[in-house]
Amino acid sequence: MALVNQVGKKAKLDKLDNVKYQILTHCFLSGIILSSSELTCLSMLALEGDQELNSFCQRVHEQSIFKSPQTVRNSIAKAEKNSLVVKEGKSKKRIWINPVLKIQTEGDILF
Repeated sequence: MALVNQVGKKAKLDKLDNVKYQILTHCFLSGIILSSSELTCLSMLALEGDQELNSFCQRVHEQSIFKSPQTVRNSIAKAEKNSLVVKEGKSKKRIWINPVLKIQTEGDILF
């Protein structure tokens, strides 16, 4: 029988860091590379839920996560290609984190 080493670590994370960890773990296991800004942007989207694309891009830019709203759009487009984000609509596009990721944003979470 094979022996394995079990590692136990405990930490308290705030909601944003908790969501970042979940997204980062999914991306690591799927071979998706994200920058720190992209990770923060996706974490904000997960916490805020269904959003109108233009207003979300503007809000992320105002928090100095990206240099312009267009850079945020490019990040969202990359996330959509990697099936991390779902985009819907024609003129007023709505975006949200892909439910397949099963990102938990409420309650106590144990990893």
